[in-house]
Amino acid sequence: MKKILFASSETHPLIKTGGLADVAGSLPLALADLGQDVRIIMPNYQAIKNCEPGRYLCTVRVNNCDVNLLETRLPDSNIIVWLVDYPPFFNVPGNPYLDEAGRPWANIGERFALFCRIIVEVAMNRAYLDWRTDILHCNDWQTGLAPALLSLEQERPATVFTIHNMAYQGLFPGSAYSQLNLPGQLLHPEGLEFHGMLSFIKGGLAYSDRITTVSPTYAQEIQTPEFGYGLEGLLAHKQQQLSGIINGIDTTVWDPSSDSYLAHNYTADKLEGKQANKAALQQELGLPVTADVPLFGLIGRLVEQKGIDLVLNCLAEMTNLPLQFALLGSGDKSIEYRLQEFARLYPEKVAVTIGYDERLAHRIEAGSDIFLMPSRFEPCGLNQMYSQRYGTIPIVRRTGGLADTVVDSLPESIANGTASGISFNDASAAALIEAIKRSLVLFHTPKIWRQIQRNAMAKDFSWKNSAAQYLALYDEI
Repeated sequence: MKKILFASSETHPLIKTGGLADVAGSLPLALADLGQDVRIIMPNYQAIKNCEPGRYLCTVRVNNCDVNLLETRLPDSNIIVWLVDYPPFFNVPGNPYLDEAGRPWANIGERFALFCRIIVEVAMNRAYLDWRTDILHCNDWQTGLAPALLSLEQERPATVFTIHNMAYQGLFPGSAYSQLNLPGQLLHPEGLEFHGMLSFIKGGLAYSDRITTVSPTYAQEIQTPEFGYGLEGLLAHKQQQLSGIINGIDTTVWDPSSDSYLAHNYTADKLEGKQANKAALQQELGLPVTADVPLFGLIGRLVEQKGIDLVLNCLAEMTNLPLQFALLGSGDKSIEYRLQEFARLYPEKVAVTIGYDERLAHRIEAGSDIFLMPSRFEPCGLNQMYSQRYGTIPIVRRTGGLADTVVDSLPESIANGTASGISFNDASAAALIEAIKRSLVLFHTPKIWRQIQRNAMAKDFSWKNSAAQYLALYDEI
């Protein structure tokens, strides 16, 4: 049994802004199920919810700050969560990265530098907890300084650093280095320095024993200039320590046979229930209730990364095709406006809901026939896995985790029973509309369509597989 300290800036269901929180709330549980002793460490934000108030453990002094450690647990589990409690930084309104007005925290570097110092004290068993870490598993730039600081310690634990999205790097002016009072030994081009700036993520990449990212294809992509954001050379240099492990999904929350948000539960053997969910969704969204017209769904942030511009460039042609389109999301205001205009002009074809609604997200996954996910890049992605579990055929661009989790429906894959979606290569509206038209042909071939649905629903996207791969990685270090 290994003692694993899992460091994350957010953890579901305590606090969440993105997919990192889902990983931090699920992977430790899956590792514990494999017999490991896992503890989570994260800041004690004011906005934390869904857990018991933290019990005071001790006070640790770092960098002239007295920081409290509190202890709580993940809901409905025995996983201990250690909360780093420093009220001047964390007991303020807002989320982990933005204040109440939606502006990035002015002291965000100081916040996460302090967090990393406490991670090191806990990992080195200097926090009065009598618990010595075997593996420190850090996640994204907010924890990147911890492996760097640990590199200066004797008899340190092994370190793993997971990249959830290379686009976010924690870059600060070079002057921040002295302001944060970081050790001089780490400030050099092979260390934390990045073109005269301070890079938090580089600390994780340069100093960790192993680097992982959230899909095998993304592990290859980040070694190229297009996806590496200037760090592709370092990643290519460390490619022997770099691997990709697909994220899992919570198969208890996302299960069409028991999902309480659905109008009707169903299984791969009883797909009639899926048709009933489609009719309920069409009625809820004000679309004509018809089984013969395929319903396309899209849930996500309305930003360029997600390929929403490709969808907008296809919408005029889509309204001339025999299909319906239901979207749930928010983001760029100009994109929101254009989508709402399409919904106003074509109320029998297009339904747009701006914002986020967990219940509606589940109902769109269950009620849609086809799910659009034409991302320009996607480190892992979750909705394409939710969709397949719900028998909703995803149309994806062949990138990152989308390439690793969706098998294109071609004659060979249809024949051998592996086809589970539709994929295309080019980030262009022409390639997307061709994929949409290909899906219409398959939809109107019911025998093949049902088989693709069953193939998709049979796939195992649980955390059990991913956790086993992480455990094998820990054993190698």
